[in-house]
Amino acid sequence: MGNIGAAITGVTGYVPDYVLTNKELEKMVDTSDEWIRTRTGISERRILKGEGLGTAYLGTQAVKELLEKTDTKPEEVDGLICATVTPEMFFPSTANMICDNLDIKGAFSFDLAAACTGFLYALEAGANFIRTGNQKKVIIVGADKMSSIVNYNDRNTCILFGDGAGAVLLEPSEDENIIKDTIIRSDGVGKDFIYIKGGGSAYPPTHETVDLGYHHFYQDGRSVFKYAVKSMADVAVEIMERNNLNGDDVAYLVPHQANMRIIEATANRMEVSMEKVTVNIQKYGNTTAATIPLCLWEWEDKFNKGDNIILAAFGGGFTWGSIYIKWAYQPPK
Repeated sequence: MGNIGAAITGVTGYVPDYVLTNKELEKMVDTSDEWIRTRTGISERRILKGEGLGTAYLGTQAVKELLEKTDTKPEEVDGLICATVTPEMFFPSTANMICDNLDIKGAFSFDLAAACTGFLYALEAGANFIRTGNQKKVIIVGADKMSSIVNYNDRNTCILFGDGAGAVLLEPSEDENIIKDTIIRSDGVGKDFIYIKGGGSAYPPTHETVDLGYHHFYQDGRSVFKYAVKSMADVAVEIMERNNLNGDDVAYLVPHQANMRIIEATANRMEVSMEKVTVNIQKYGNTTAATIPLCLWEWEDKFNKGDNIILAAFGGGFTWGSIYIKWAYQPPK
């Protein structure tokens, strides 16, 4: 047997039905549709409604469709990793809950938290399980219910986020159409610029922490933008250079959907035209770990077997990274 690589052999996504528009946000905070679109590129985002519905529900919908689409039986799944920063509970993990919802028994499952870069971290972790030769089918989920941690009185952050989930199936392959290369990095300086202060061991939930707003997402937007626009572009260019790729070689850039200016800056540094960049931020906003798999899902029918695809992301922590994939299958057109 030759060297075993990990190939993406299926992709699905799920977004809730409820659409939160910029016009609706105008009634909630001091903002405007034009201001939001000009600075972020977002027109609307999806919000999960319903008592008791959380991130596990989002992930379950995406994985259920993935099993059906790839004709995979629950008992064939060897493992499931869920990238999320909005877990259903601290424990059991959201991955455990997704498996239970879909009767996936005996598979390893765990959550991974790397904010908006979480899907890339989880994809590389899953690929390494496949590369050992011990696992044959590993599912990677990116899912976040960001509406559960957003402060809808904060006009700087509530405009940015939506809820959603995406999932991919990884299987072994000995040909060249696999995950070819990965760069993932972090820098703890980000702890001062983007965080949720309450709910952990330092500031466990109390009436005081709730009153102080410690359980809402906080972001120093200017500082995060400065780091993001450089780091995401730099790492995407780095992975191209070490694989001898130029802009013409790249079929698609699949970037994290945080801000149109960051997406455009990354494409410009890579010398990739915007026609080859997957963008859905206008209708989903920033769904954190779900943005990249949602883009893969929506653009799947445009990919061709053997296409060079670059994934790139930046998130809280700070975390950032890029993955180079040669697409493994020809989707039905």
